[in-house]
Amino acid sequence: MTQDLFTAFHHGRRIASGDLDAVRAAALAALSSDSVEPLVFSDQTGALQSLVPPREASASPGRGRPRLGVSAREVTLLPRHWDWLSAQPGGASAALRRLVEAAARAPESPEAARRRSADAACAVLNALAGDAPGAEAAVRALYAGDRAAFAGESAAWPDDVRDYLARLAAPALSAAPAAPA
Repeated sequence: MTQDLFTAFHHGRRIASGDLDAVRAAALAALSSDSVEPLVFSDQTGALQSLVPPREASASPGRGRPRLGVSAREVTLLPRHWDWLSAQPGGASAALRRLVEAAARAPESPEAARRRSADAACAVLNALAGDAPGAEAAVRALYAGDRAAFAGESAAWPDDVRDYLARLAAPALSAAPAAPA
């Protein structure tokens, strides 16, 4: 399994890339010399990361299974789906966990990889260049898989932003999505 990587930007310049702790440290150092908060992104998802590390969980036990990190959320299914899940060994929750684990271990389809790449690049693009000239057209080109149009629309952006977005978008721009049948 590969280590998750992160990248920090400050005033449109890439200031750090690497593991989250090192990137946070560089971002906090940049923040100490300027009031503009650096932006830290996950290279895999494009999600903004907090500069403040999460607090450790309290030692006092609560309800449920805290050591497993179980969280309750709502799932909406048709009655036949609930019937099938309830008939599975361990019940609905155990069956859903097994299904999710099996899907997570399965190889990612090329279309899913392109979509994940496009979504990550779009999230970063909106944060770093959402107001830049050509941003909307670049997003359209990104989801259309049009490498030339994406490069053309982002050509005038700061080098670090343009290069980072091109790297994140590379799988989405490697081949045009398959046309619907």
